[in-house]
Amino acid sequence: MRGDGDKAPPRVVLLDSGGANLGSVQAAFARLGVDAPVSHDPGRIAEATHLVLPGVGAAASAMARLRENGLDALIPRTTQPLLGICIGMQLLYEGSEEGDTPCLGLLPGRVRKLRAAPGVRIPHMGWNRLDVPTDRPMVAGLAGEHVYFVHSYAAPVDASSLATCTHGDAFAAVVSRGRVSGAQFHPERSGVAGARLLANFLGLPTP
Repeated sequence: MRGDGDKAPPRVVLLDSGGANLGSVQAAFARLGVDAPVSHDPGRIAEATHLVLPGVGAAASAMARLRENGLDALIPRTTQPLLGICIGMQLLYEGSEEGDTPCLGLLPGRVRKLRAAPGVRIPHMGWNRLDVPTDRPMVAGLAGEHVYFVHSYAAPVDASSLATCTHGDAFAAVVSRGRVSGAQFHPERSGVAGARLLANFLGLPTP
């Protein structure tokens, strides 16, 4: 039995975006001792304490999947802490240049394609250092850490940005606005730093 001072474990639900990284994100939470089922069931989602929107691939196909299972309408109405990962983070914005795709509109702004330049290959693939100019709980312990990216599009650096990275131009690597957070990198592939980000997310207050 838990003592009076013990907290109940988080109830994490991975929102079914159809992304190929769903299993690896589940495994990352399992390494933290947290079960993270995949679901689009409104009842199960309502019972969660934390919601995660993973994603890989293209914004248009990911949004099509959300429309097919009703999550495009449900996600904006949820009240729990929400973390978007990679494409899942990009879907939190108003839209994406990729296929001129309307997205969920939970964060202001538009995701744009990274600019190629001499020595700057697109897609951006590999380990890059995070610049963390804030001490917000979501990015605690991540200053100067290297994390793993695979992407061709990115969100602009703005007031929502808690951490940035530079690949040619600077872009938002971790964002947060109210209950909504996002990571452009893959925490499930970023070792200790990725685990720290997920643990920080699980520590955010719930309604």
